[in-house]
Amino acid sequence: MRVREAAPPEYTELLSILDAAALRTDSDRIRAAIDRGAVLVALPDRPDGTDAPILGTLVLDGATIRAIAVRPGRRGQGVGRALVAHAQQSSQRLIAECDPGVRPFWEAVGFTITDESGGRLTGEWTA
Repeated sequence: MRVREAAPPEYTELLSILDAAALRTDSDRIRAAIDRGAVLVALPDRPDGTDAPILGTLVLDGATIRAIAVRPGRRGQGVGRALVAHAQQSSQRLIAECDPGVRPFWEAVGFTITDESGGRLTGEWTA
């Protein structure tokens, strides 16, 4: 699997992946994030080097991970881990808000989780 920045023509596919994960997204924010190079995509390795359907995506806003989503059929296969690892390579600190149900994922990728009011949790990773 390889991870790279998203390209503008992938906008619609990225929105569908985010929608399939039931994430609330602002389509204008996603488009702007793609334009500034703040959206990552995970793709399967192909021997011929061509791009395949996107497996998952991660949206950054500075040091904050605003969204991470993996195609339902590809969950549990390391796609989310690869996206977070790529973001960690170019950051000294990352923050993510999450629901309690995905706390184990964030802890597994090195985030320290703190409880917050309203049922959401905040996680922080530092290099």
